[in-house]
Amino acid sequence: MVMQVLKNKEDLSNSREMLNSKNVSHIDSHESLLIKVLRRLKFVNKIKVGDFVKSWDVLNTLLFIEKNLKAEDPILDIGCYASEIIIALHKNGFKNLTGADLNSSLNKMPFNKFIRYVNANFMKTDFPDNLFKAVTAISVIEHGFNPHALLKEMSRIVMPGGYFISSFDYWPQKIDTKDTKFFDMDWIIFSKQDVEDFVSLAATYNFFPVGEMSFDSETPLIHCANKEYTFGWLVLEKRT
Repeated sequence: MVMQVLKNKEDLSNSREMLNSKNVSHIDSHESLLIKVLRRLKFVNKIKVGDFVKSWDVLNTLLFIEKNLKAEDPILDIGCYASEIIIALHKNGFKNLTGADLNSSLNKMPFNKFIRYVNANFMKTDFPDNLFKAVTAISVIEHGFNPHALLKEMSRIVMPGGYFISSFDYWPQKIDTKDTKFFDMDWIIFSKQDVEDFVSLAATYNFFPVGEMSFDSETPLIHCANKEYTFGWLVLEKRT
């Protein structure tokens, strides 16, 4: 399926176990309390990459790319600061990786000798047309969501036959988030209708889902900003 929903806690734990078994995980579940305190006080400037609750998103994306791309294919991760997917791809043998983010500490990301990190607004980049075989976005597009600008830029930089792979906050019914901001940006929890509208709009930019879409959800697994929801995961293919 190219639209899936995180349904239960077992999916999270199983996903992390598989990432560990593939030797691509980059989170430290045993990080000491001292290191956590020192990090908060900014005595430790090492970036804390990854998050257990994103295990499912990262694994789905990694498995899809493993199946559909070659190790040399160019891949871009947008909103890559502290994101685990680009690290997992590197550890898995993908060699042509770029990460884009506005965070000024981006150059401190791991494996920066092997991964190209670029300070850029991913809705308006300087990348050449049709450069990337895939663009990934893990928990990114729900912040400051601007579907026309996003799809216009993705359509420009993704080559024909390439993919836009995203995960996002999701709940089948609409949840009001208009009074909540993250990173000084508006926040949207995608509803089933929001996803359907986004997919319909994507078709006008030559992006189409490449398989079945499932919208069902069993229980809200994420509790944040007094909202309860889960995650969705979507793959769109660029066609000519």
